[in-house]
Amino acid sequence: MSPFKHALAARDAHIATLRLTLGMMAVIILALGYGWYRAPQNLTIHIPPDLRHGSTRPWWDIPPGDIYAFTFYIFQQLNRWPNNGDNDYPQNIARLRAYLTPACQARLNQDWQQRKDRGELRERVRGVYEIPGRGFKPERVTVLSRDNWTVMLDLSVDEYYQAEPVKRALVRYPVSVVRFDIDPEKNPWGLALDCFAGTPRRLEAATPETTP
Repeated sequence: MSPFKHALAARDAHIATLRLTLGMMAVIILALGYGWYRAPQNLTIHIPPDLRHGSTRPWWDIPPGDIYAFTFYIFQQLNRWPNNGDNDYPQNIARLRAYLTPACQARLNQDWQQRKDRGELRERVRGVYEIPGRGFKPERVTVLSRDNWTVMLDLSVDEYYQAEPVKRALVRYPVSVVRFDIDPEKNPWGLALDCFAGTPRRLEAATPETTP
């Protein structure tokens, strides 16, 4: 083969290599652009209130105190029936739907319907309160994974029917909580209740606990 043909073959091979390299670079640039487009523009960082000693934590880490505070607040709001359980309970489920997983919302709606059919909600007034001495402790929050927790709530449940007390119970509720970064406008916590992680258990007395 003449030197001229060698030069043409080398040129064609070099052009093919450049085209392959440009194609690979275009794919990488598109992938980087897509990743940049999908990256969140806002991150919720949980910072402890006492910064005298500083704090170093991953951006995704949520302190147990924040998990407990969220769980207690939403659970208390969900179970507050100030006028009539027939109306207040479904209204609470709808109002707090941004803080409930779809599966939990469906289970709560089913629970409301069953209670209503049994006549357990009509003219019922209800409230749940934290039992004194059984508030937040780190061991009340069990970390299952980066995005899943189980929170133990020890609460007093009071119910009234036409101003007459009909129920007062001390109950431990194991509540499942998951990360739920879907709509920061409606749910700035980025968390949601996933209903119960087990069967609620009645407590005997409201004395300060010594063990979790």
